[in-house]
Amino acid sequence: MNAPVPRTRGHAPALVTSVGTEKDVFDLRRRAKAIAHAVGLDNRDQVRLATALSELGRDLLRPAPMTATFDVLREPAALKASLRWRDDRVPGNESLAAVTRLLPQTRYEPAPDTADRPATAAVLSRGGRIDIICPVPELAARTLEVAQLRALVEADAPASAIDDLQAQTRDLIAALEEAHAQRDELERLNEELTETNAGVMALYAELTVEHKDVVERFGQEHELALTLQRTFLPATLPDSPGVELAVRYLPAAATAEIGGDFYEAVDTPHGLLLAVGDVVGHSLQAAVVMGQLRHALRAYAAQGHPPHVLLRHLDHLLGLHQPGWTTSVCIVLIEPGNALMHVANAGHLPPLLLPPGGPPRYLHEHGPLLGLGLPHPRAVSHRIEPNSVLLMVTDGLVETRDSDLYDRLRLLSSTAAAGPDEPEALCTRLLDVFAAEPDDDIIVFAARLRPPG
Repeated sequence: MNAPVPRTRGHAPALVTSVGTEKDVFDLRRRAKAIAHAVGLDNRDQVRLATALSELGRDLLRPAPMTATFDVLREPAALKASLRWRDDRVPGNESLAAVTRLLPQTRYEPAPDTADRPATAAVLSRGGRIDIICPVPELAARTLEVAQLRALVEADAPASAIDDLQAQTRDLIAALEEAHAQRDELERLNEELTETNAGVMALYAELTVEHKDVVERFGQEHELALTLQRTFLPATLPDSPGVELAVRYLPAAATAEIGGDFYEAVDTPHGLLLAVGDVVGHSLQAAVVMGQLRHALRAYAAQGHPPHVLLRHLDHLLGLHQPGWTTSVCIVLIEPGNALMHVANAGHLPPLLLPPGGPPRYLHEHGPLLGLGLPHPRAVSHRIEPNSVLLMVTDGLVETRDSDLYDRLRLLSSTAAAGPDEPEALCTRLLDVFAAEPDDDIIVFAARLRPPG
């Protein structure tokens, strides 16, 4: 996990910024990608650095800010990104391991009084730092000046939230056209997006008349984003023979930014497709990216692709039109007859299968997050006993800052096994147990599977 760090020459860093809110994390990702592009890193390395800093920023986020510094080293030529803090926070093992897999030259230095202890030890510390080194072309390291880099980073900022949203919509429409989805589906999606964007722009225009700085007013953005997020979620669930579906969507507390949680259920040429996903991040833009992915998933599913091919298409779409964003998605395809299903998972929590009279089990097939450009394994098939219940959730239901994720997953399994078999009642029971005051958006999706007829 530790790697040698090039020695820094005596010059001012290219950029220093404070990270204390979710918006700061989003800005950090954008600035990391901009400065990585300026120093000559290719698109994949730009995305890897932006993703790594975003992951660490969210993991270490506290009310007390930490400092993010970017510096161009010349001997040897490299871009150095550093996170520093002065309180008792420590990075989680999972986050640090994930970042190290993306960028091997990552080094974590805890405070001196915790240097000989595990990173997860519950001990007091006086700070710490994480350095990430990315080799860059020598010419860029020698010729680029600090002022130039700062100007490039500032110039990369979007003009306004409305401009950003319009650009997102144009990208989605272009991607759907490239995918050659069925004409009727494309026309329906285009009409739906046009109506949604017209409503969002009208709301922004109305707020702008009353307030000169709408984007910085968090409460209004949260209200608007929640409305937008709900328009992107399915209005109804399909009526598939032998399948009983129930879903619950619960937004985070009103004081938190919205997330990118989404779900989908759609009949395809090869059976009923169920999906649950979560765009990494909490913002209006995360909700927009979520809507694009969900609409694209419906278009690709209409073509009859198997689950793992759907993940490859979505990964390509995300990398092409939303570089720097990542998302987890779990897709389950239930064949007609409800006796066999195929599971493809891109970094999401595993679905839970509850057979009648038998022990519950998680389906642990796992692949990388979407947006990293990494290969995705083939879907894995599972037999379904009659009257089995399939449960799919987002991490807001089980993840908390003060508990171990695996302990919470075991509690979810035992609670679901002891709960009612009827999907509507099961969803209600799980929210009663796990979702008293949610810090993140929550989706609970349940399906009871019986032989048709």
